Parts: sequence; C-alpha cells; structure tokens
Amino acid sequence: MTSPQRQPLLHDLAVTLAAPTVVLSLPDGDLDAAAPGAGVQGLFHADVRAVSLLRVTVRPGGGTAEDDAGTVDSGTGRMDGDAGAARDDGWLPVVPVMNATDGPGRSRFVGLAQALGDAVPDPTVRVDRRRILNPGLLAEQLTVTSTATAPVRLAVRVEIAGDLVPLEHAKAGLAARRPLVAVAQLSSGTGVLSWGDGTTAVAVSAPDATPDAEHSTLTWTLTVAPGESVDLHLAVEVSEPDAVVTAADPRPTWRRPDVTADDRRLPALVAQSLDDLHSLRMAMTASPGDTFLAAGLPWFFTLFGRDSLWAARMLLPLGTELALGTLRTLAAQQGTRTDPATEEEPGKILHEVRRGAFDDGKGLVLPPVYYGTVDATPLWICLLHDAWRWGLPAADVEALLPALVAALDWIDSAARTGDGFLSYVDHRGTGLANQGWKDSADAVRFSDGRLAEAPLALAEVQGYTYEAARAGAALLDAFGLPDGERWRTFAASLGDRFRARFWVSDQQGPYPAMALDRSGRPVDAVASNMGHLLATGILNTDETAAVAARLAAPDMSDAYGLRTMSSRSGGYGPLRYHCGTVWPHDTAIAVTGLTRAGHPDVAARLIEGILDAAPAFDYRLPELWGGDARTDTPAPVPYPAACRPQAWSAASAIAFLTALTGLDPDVPAGHLHLRPTGPLPVGALTVAGLRIAGERLDVAIGSDGRVESVSAPGGLIVEEGAALRG
Repeated sequence: MTSPQRQPLLHDLAVTLAAPTVVLSLPDGDLDAAAPGAGVQGLFHADVRAVSLLRVTVRPGGGTAEDDAGTVDSGTGRMDGDAGAARDDGWLPVVPVMNATDGPGRSRFVGLAQALGDAVPDPTVRVDRRRILNPGLLAEQLTVTSTATAPVRLAVRVEIAGDLVPLEHAKAGLAARRPLVAVAQLSSGTGVLSWGDGTTAVAVSAPDATPDAEHSTLTWTLTVAPGESVDLHLAVEVSEPDAVVTAADPRPTWRRPDVTADDRRLPALVAQSLDDLHSLRMAMTASPGDTFLAAGLPWFFTLFGRDSLWAARMLLPLGTELALGTLRTLAAQQGTRTDPATEEEPGKILHEVRRGAFDDGKGLVLPPVYYGTVDATPLWICLLHDAWRWGLPAADVEALLPALVAALDWIDSAARTGDGFLSYVDHRGTGLANQGWKDSADAVRFSDGRLAEAPLALAEVQGYTYEAARAGAALLDAFGLPDGERWRTFAASLGDRFRARFWVSDQQGPYPAMALDRSGRPVDAVASNMGHLLATGILNTDETAAVAARLAAPDMSDAYGLRTMSSRSGGYGPLRYHCGTVWPHDTAIAVTGLTRAGHPDVAARLIEGILDAAPAFDYRLPELWGGDARTDTPAPVPYPAACRPQAWSAASAIAFLTALTGLDPDVPAGHLHLRPTGPLPVGALTVAGLRIAGERLDVAIGSDGRVESVSAPGGLIVEEGAALRG
C-alpha cells in the first residue's frame, strides 16, 4: 500500500486526456483507486476525482453465478483454471493484451475473454474497448467479437463509482474514500447511475443495460453469433458549475507542421507532443476565449504561470494565438495589492490557480490563487516580446502594455528589496519553500549537499530579469512609451552585479553558482540552472563558452538529456526530483541557448539524449525521468510520480525544431534570421507549415546543417548566417 508520506505512482498508467478531464487507468482500461498499490487511478475533472472505480468483467451464460458455474463445452464457451481467477461472484476479468493512444482524447484497449468460446489454444472471444474523452464527457464502446464455432452467450458488467475527493487527497497517497451512494434508474431502455455532492455531479448512462444502485453496476446480457460483434455503449458526464477552469475553444489553437527527418524519432516525437498539447488546452471560466496550456496531469492540471508561459514561448513557431491567450489570462489576474497570505504584490504574475485551497496534509497549504513564484513576471515580459517578434499584431501588444509597465515596476521593486537581485522567501511558512522552477524543498544545495537557506536569489531568474529588462525596453521604445533607456541601464547594471557575485570556480574552472543564499554566499552546486542563462544575453562570449563546457561534461550530459545537477555534487541522486533527474524542458532551454551561442555540438549531444529516451515513453515525454547514464541503463528509468503528459515537456519537441532550424524572427523589423548550426544530429530536416506573422513558413535544412530552402511570407528579408540576438 502507498505510504501517506509518498506520492502515488503514475508511470505505468494509461492516460486519456481532454482538459479539464483526464482518465488514468490500468493497461486494460479499468481503474480502481481503492486497490492496493493503485497509484492515482481515476477519472479526474479539474481538481476532483469524479470516478474512482471503473471495471469491466464478464460471465459465461449470462445467468446467475450458480446457474453458470461449471465446465462449458466448445459449443458455448469454456471455463478452466488457466483462464484467470474468477471473482467470488463468478465474474471474470478481461485479460489485457494491448493498449495505445489513438489521437487526442482517444485510447484503445484490447482484451481476451479467455473463459468464453471454443476450447482451443487460440482465443476466440475478445473485447475491444474504445475510449473517447471530451471535456466533462467520457464515452466508452465495448465491442465483443467472437470467432467461436457456435453462439456465445454471456453477461458483461461495468462496476462504476466515484468518491469525489480533491486532487490533493490523491496526491498525498491517502486511501480512496468510500464511494458516494449512487441513484439508479431505467429510462427508455437506458440504465442510469448518478451521484454528486452538491458541487460536482456525475451521471453514467448505458443503453440496454440494467442498473443496480446497491452494487453500483450496469449489466448487459447478450449472445454473439460466430463471426459477429456486439457493441455496448457507456457514457459518463461530469458537471461542475463553479469550476474555475473550463475547456478551451474546440477550434485548433495552432497549425500542425509537417516534419520529416532522417532520424524518424523526431517526427514521431513532434506528432505525439502536438496531440498531447492539443489535449492540454484549457481556459478560465471567466475568460473562455483565451486559451492557455494546463501545466500537466494530474498534479498540475490547471493554470501555472511559469509552466504555461514557457510552453507558450516554445510553441511560438506554430503561431501567436496561444501566447496571446496565455498573456491575457495571466494579465487579467496580475497582482494589484500586497497580500502576504497569497504572496500577491502589485504587478506580479501568479503561480497557480485552483478551485479551492490546496492542502497536501504535510504542511503545504496554498490559497486558491497563489503568487509564490519569482520568475513568472519576467517570463511574462519575455513571452510578450518574443510573440511580438514572431508577428503578434500591434493592437494585441498595445492592449497588454499596461500589464507590461506594471510587471516592470514589480521587477524594480523586487530588485530594490533583494539587494539588486530578484529573490524570494516563503513569508507564511506554509507555501513553497523554493519559488523558482526547481521548487521542491531540497532543490537548492551547495556542492557538498548542504541545503541553502532563503531568501534565495536564483541564477536563472537574474538571467530572465536581464532579458526582460531589455525586452521591456524594446517594447517601450517601439510603442512610444518612456523609460526604455532606464531599463537598458538596469539590465547592464544587473549584468555587472551578476558577474561579480555569482561566478565561482573549482578544479574544472569557473562557472555560475545556482543561487545566492540568505548571507549572499554563492550556492556552488554545479546544476542545470546555468543552462537557462545562455539565451538571456547576461553572459559574454567567454562566459558562454565556460557554461557550454560545463554542460558538455559527462557529469551533466551523459544521461538521457541534461541532468539537473552534476553527478559529482554532494546532493546528487538519479531519482531526486530536482537534484539529478532529467527534465526535457530544462534540456530544451539549454539547447536553445547553446545553438544561439554557437555551440551546436553540445546541443546535439543533449538532443540525442532526449531522442534516445522518447521511444521508451511511446514519445509522450513525461515531466522528468532518472539521471542514470546512458551507458548504465538501456532505457531511461521513469520517475514514478512524474506527470505525463506535461505541457513544457511536450512543447520541448517544438523548441528542438526551432533550435535545429536556427530560426530567429524579427517581424517588426521585417527580418527572419536563420543560423546554420553545422551537421544536424537528426540528419536532413524539413519543417513545412510553421507560422510567422500569421502566414506559412517552410524550412529545409540539409544533413550538413546548411539551409537548402526557405519559403517565408512576402515582405520579410531572410538572412542566413546572421548573428542572432544575445
């Protein structure tokens, strides 16, 4: 049984997703949250587990257990000791043989009814299960097919119930609660079961099935002729009138590009990632027209400032619509007052939004709207700037300029409070101890493994802030607002302070510390934080080369991607959440900076690690995986509680495309820069159907890294090999 002190496992569950709804089930399609070691099985709608039990069983003959007990001859079916253990009431499980995703919100399961059909070695009765999920609505089709030599009579039963526990109950590893009492009715030949708690309502309907409220079951009795099939249908509808999140507009938010590469793993990764990203689209109930990406499921199945911003930024080559929806959604809830209870401050961008307070039962208690993040505000500015460069219309940018000014003002205030740097501390003692992307309590360590004490100023956050100050200055200048020069001066001063305070050395030479602690001491563990600095412009050429060399070293790069912490650091562990694992988005951010800074060989090594990992996860990249060396394990070791899919992990596939093609647009200036990177780790690459300024962009790169063709919108000057922005 899962310990209450540990998160339940996720890595081996089948996922069907259509935000804000997800089904996490066993490989046969069933789910039972109350079973020993069940992990976090269930049908979740936003932050509530609407269904905690969904199990399909069969029984030969279709009568009572007593009537149907005994051996069945080859004409009607068979029962034997090898067919799988029968339940006490005579019902038998369907034996799983296959499960697979079948597109966004669709899964397929194939099982065998081994107790039925002819008494021959080959299976003659199978049960196909087609699962189609839309927001708030699960539809399942069970197809019983027989190739037996005589008609097969059987009963099919679905046990279904729900406990309506909040997500944090499941995340804490607590036992499932007793299901709510169901109400049964038979209406026009359709069996119906329903339950609710006054906030969430669930209704299950099954045509031609007999409902049983006492046992919470729906049962069909049928006969399947030789060579024929019978379809059974089940629908589960979940309604939550007071939900804070809702389904996104069903129309596509971006265009899907056509990707071909000599390395076929890359197109497969892009295809699966785009399916997952489509299913992660979500909107706030208050602004249903503005689409953003839920951070990941099941733990982060809502709006997260940092995660949603990074994912939207990585997807800019597919269009600016997602970026605009994300920017608007976060601007609508930008801080306006100082509130220590929520960490809200004027101009600050929030961390997360949930239906109610989040209490993990172990001391972490977050209010429904929580602002405990130090990096979302500069990242919001960076996304606005990058979206503008990718062609976000000027009118859309102008509407967000008040939020830009407020965000810059927050940066100014935060830097004054933090001795010139952006830092954080958990003021309440019940919020996040660490408020950067590495937000676990043990994430920030010295090289000997000691934990650093807050207030903490993270290295990558200073890089984001440097970039945001310069980006803000460019936007202010372009739209006729004052203070552009002030923010360029701010950035230059921040860069000087960073150079003086963050750089440390060891036997391998100089490198940026991951943070400054409460006393201003550099927290000197060698960590992936430095990779985030590469694309921000805060490093000079020599410093960039030093960081690239650190990331290229085996202690950081011989895993399936970039390790979050060096394997030689005192706090390292291959399955420590932020201290040795590999996060795809972390790797993608480093790859972006490496290619921009002219270190494609290091970037190629990291991309190869991700591509080596992708097939092990059926190309659905999880939040993270183990940091074991590729030479030590033939496949990546799953991190058992990792979210899958995760928005910024899936978006990393598009970030890799952008890095490999060397795209860097500046639509306001009328330019599109492409920088060849030398031989590509994926061989020849063609990407057709990207978007820039709302129009199509096609790029073909040869295996030697040379640009073979570019088809860009008229009016843009294409410059190959031009120096990219720092």
